[in-house]
Amino acid sequence: MKPPPQTLEQIFDDHLRVLATMLRPGTVKHYRSDARRFLTYLHAAFPQVRKLGQLRRDPHVLGWLRFLGELDPPLRNSVRGLYLVRLRRLLHDLADNGHALPHDLICREDFPPPAHYLPKPLSPEDDLRLDQQLRHADDLLSNVLLLIRATGVRIGEAIDLPLDCLRQLSATQWALHVPLGKLYTERWVPVDDDTRRIVARMLQLRALTPPQGLLHSQDFLLPRYREHDRWYVVLRRALAEAARRAHCTSPVTPHRLRHSFASEMLRLGVSLPALMQLLGHKDIHMTLRYVQVTQQDLQREFHLARLNTASLHSIPKLPLPATTAPVHADIAAIHNAITATRHLLQLFRLQLHDDTSRRKLRRFSQRLLNLSYELDSLADAEK
Repeated sequence: MKPPPQTLEQIFDDHLRVLATMLRPGTVKHYRSDARRFLTYLHAAFPQVRKLGQLRRDPHVLGWLRFLGELDPPLRNSVRGLYLVRLRRLLHDLADNGHALPHDLICREDFPPPAHYLPKPLSPEDDLRLDQQLRHADDLLSNVLLLIRATGVRIGEAIDLPLDCLRQLSATQWALHVPLGKLYTERWVPVDDDTRRIVARMLQLRALTPPQGLLHSQDFLLPRYREHDRWYVVLRRALAEAARRAHCTSPVTPHRLRHSFASEMLRLGVSLPALMQLLGHKDIHMTLRYVQVTQQDLQREFHLARLNTASLHSIPKLPLPATTAPVHADIAAIHNAITATRHLLQLFRLQLHDDTSRRKLRRFSQRLLNLSYELDSLADAEK
């Protein structure tokens, strides 16, 4: 007896199990969620579609695109773009595996324009007021937020910092060890004395946590008396409340603290490759999204460059002999006179525009150099 044909859900589930062997669990979770959304819409709007071979760009896929655009609240362009990318890959994979699917179900023009991503550091005034408010509060949450601002770590990395995250590299150098994070990389972020005091204060406040709160927190700087994901909500709320009390002029999120750290480091002279390492990025283009160059920065860089212009092509100055004859007429004194004369010839040659004259002076200088070599031979013969 011939087995019944697979449903659309079964076809997608089979392929997702294959992807699970190649992709990270979080990525597969997104693919599974997007496939479920698409199939839910398809069954509701086109219940007659039961086979992949029945799928068409118009009306099925275009209808789904219109559905995404009419959601309330509306989806961001970046989110809609990710939905399309993942669904397009699933459909292409299924077509490559032998299912009767056209390859033009999702086209390039279906993707929404990417949003112009701007760096979002706090203004210097808001940054200062927020810093003062967090230091005034001086509780565990405030110190976690101060640590994020001082080191540029992601909020998830701050939540997962190990208890011994602060490491001494040498007698005067300390660094914050950030374990495997968003991009599955670890890094060492240099810290100053103020950041070390923040970590020390966190350890003091951590010790005040009730024993049941530290039961499963032996390896973490932040106690685990809350669920891991709950820390995200608590920290964001604490930051929003601190920003409100500090009278910040715009909403503040933990990621804006990271942007502020990046812009500050660039302003202090940290190079982009070094900043990329500090932020834990794998692509310099991502780092560029984090930094903001203000008009004040441009003015400072411009005037520093103008001050350095004079030294770009400067000619080294050698000490010239005195106008009177040297006290001792020996080979060393003659050497000094020849060196000074060659130096004057070089200065004069650079002022000339006639190539013939410049070549003659270069030959004169070479003759003086040969004379200096002959003096060395004479000195060796007299020893």
